[in-house]
Amino acid sequence: MLDKLLSLDVQLLVYLNGLGSESYDGLWLFITKQTNWIPLFLILLYIIYKKIGAKQTLYVLLFISLLILITDQTTNLVKYGVQRLRPCNNPDIDSIIRIVKSSKSFSFFSGHASNSMASAMFIYLLVKPYFKYTFLLFLWPLIFAYSRIYLGLHYPLDILSGYLFGMMTGLFIYRIYQFTQIKYFPL
Repeated sequence: MLDKLLSLDVQLLVYLNGLGSESYDGLWLFITKQTNWIPLFLILLYIIYKKIGAKQTLYVLLFISLLILITDQTTNLVKYGVQRLRPCNNPDIDSIIRIVKSSKSFSFFSGHASNSMASAMFIYLLVKPYFKYTFLLFLWPLIFAYSRIYLGLHYPLDILSGYLFGMMTGLFIYRIYQFTQIKYFPL
């Protein structure tokens, strides 16, 4: 069963990665770099500040920092525990996929996917009452994490697992945030 799932994962990677072309490589290299998303983060920070004020925004930043710490460190623990080779380092497929970028670390599960989805989930839950189209925020982790498949750095299951872990972590940290709001910052 696991072998069949991993085989399907590789087949899907080969298909999705093969959709790329050199003319778009620069775009996906830009998308995959975390610092290039700073304008989005600043816009979200401004929106949060306008809706909940300066003191609460600092409190939210504390929780987002905790969220990133948890997802990032858990991702690293799992990666070094599982030790799945990245597609770009897998000798069985490295000749049949497009390798746009390489990395020496392990693949399972994606830190890009878990961090971005956890942050998106937390922010979505936070600002959902204020905006009708808040769900569009989830386009960010979808595009951000897909870049990892495009570049040959992650398998689809790495991304999916990162998304699931990120969603659960984002929801969990948001619930703790809500609890502390009720207990320490009653309305």
